Amino acid sequence: MKDRLSLFIMIDACGWEIVKNHPFLQSMAPHRRRLESVFGYSSTCVPSILSGRWPDEHRNWCYFVYNPAESPFRPLRALRWLPTALTSRRIVRRYLTKFVKTHLGFRGYFDLYNIPFRYIHLFDFTEKKSPLQPRGMNVGPNIFDLLEEKQVPYYVTNPALPEEEHLRLLLADIKSERIDFAFQYWAGLDGLLHSVGNDSPEIPKKLDHYDAWISQVMETARKHYRHIDLHVFSDHGMANCDEHLDLRAKIDTLGLRMGIDYAVVYDSTMARFWFLKPGVREKVETLLATVPEGRILPEEELRHYRTWFDDQAFGELIWLAREGVLIVPSHMGERPIRAMHGYHPTDPQSYATLFSNTDQVPEDLTHIPHIHRLMEQAVLAHAAARSSQPATP
Repeated sequence: MKDRLSLFIMIDACGWEIVKNHPFLQSMAPHRRRLESVFGYSSTCVPSILSGRWPDEHRNWCYFVYNPAESPFRPLRALRWLPTALTSRRIVRRYLTKFVKTHLGFRGYFDLYNIPFRYIHLFDFTEKKSPLQPRGMNVGPNIFDLLEEKQVPYYVTNPALPEEEHLRLLLADIKSERIDFAFQYWAGLDGLLHSVGNDSPEIPKKLDHYDAWISQVMETARKHYRHIDLHVFSDHGMANCDEHLDLRAKIDTLGLRMGIDYAVVYDSTMARFWFLKPGVREKVETLLATVPEGRILPEEELRHYRTWFDDQAFGELIWLAREGVLIVPSHMGERPIRAMHGYHPTDPQSYATLFSNTDQVPEDLTHIPHIHRLMEQAVLAHAAARSSQPATP
C-alpha cells in the first residue's frame, strides 16, 4: 500500500449556481467554495488552472486570431465555392476538423467551428499544443512540466477518449499503485448544459452520475493508499441563453469589407475586431454603442481581468454580450444553443467551484488560477517524500 494519492478532478462547466443547492460530493468533499473564473472560454480557463497564471501571461486566450501572414488555413480557402448549406453543417465541419488537425499536427483542442472558408485564410489558431501535456502552454510551464521535472508519477486525461474510458484508466492506475498524482478532466457536463440549459432535470442526474464515479474512485483508492487528498473543481459556469443577437447583420450595415477594412471574430459571447484602415474603428464603435445587448470593454477593465495584450493579437476592440445573450449566427455556430459561458467573470452564472475533503485550503484561494497552488504543493510534497525514501539496493 502506498502512502498518499493526490486527486484533482475537473468537471467542465460545473458552476457554483448549478451546484450550490445540490448535495453534490457532500460526504466525500464537504468543504465547498465559490471561485471567480477568468474572462474567456475553456481555452482560457483550463490553461489558467494548469499554469497558475493569467491570460496575459500564458497567452492562451481565444482560439482564432487575425494573422493572415502566418495562417495555416490558406489551402482551405478553395472550399469557399462550396454551398454554405453544406459547409455550415456540423457533421461536415467535424470531418474536416479531424483531417485538418492531423494534417497540421495540432496537438491541443481544435475545431474549425463556423469560420467562413472565404475568410479562413485571414486567421491563425492559438492552441497548437495541448495544455494537458508538458511543454503544452503558449508561454511558460504548466503543472505537467513540474511533474516531469520532479519525476512524480502521474495520470492525466486524454481528451480524445470518452469519459467512461477516463474513469477506467484512472482506476487501473490506482489499482496498480503506479501514480502519486492524478488530473482527471470530465467535459460531459459542459456539452449537456450547452444542449439542455442549466434548469433541465438532466443536470442533477449528471451530477449524481459524477458523484457515483468519484465515490468509486475514492473507494478504490482507499484500498491502495493510506491518505487521499481530493479536490474537485470547475473552470466556469453556464448561463441559459434566452436572447439571440445577430451582431454580424448589424455590422454588415456599415458596408465595410472584411479583410480589407477590418477583420472580426464573432465568438458566442464576444466580438473581437481588428481595424485595417483609418476611420473604421470609429464607425464600428459608433454602431456598437447602439447595441443594448452588450458593451465595449475599456482597456482598464481588460487590464483588471488580465486579458489586455499590448500587441492586440487577440483583438483591438472587444465587445462583450450581456449574460444570457447569444451571438448567433457566429463564427462558433450558425444555430442557437441552449446555454453558453464566456460572459463577464462577475456575472452570476460565471462562477466556478471547488470541493475538497480537507479544510486546509487557504482562504486566499479565490480564483481558478489559484488551484495551481494546491497542485504544486502536492507535487512538491510527493517529490520530497520520494527523495527521503532510502534507495533500494
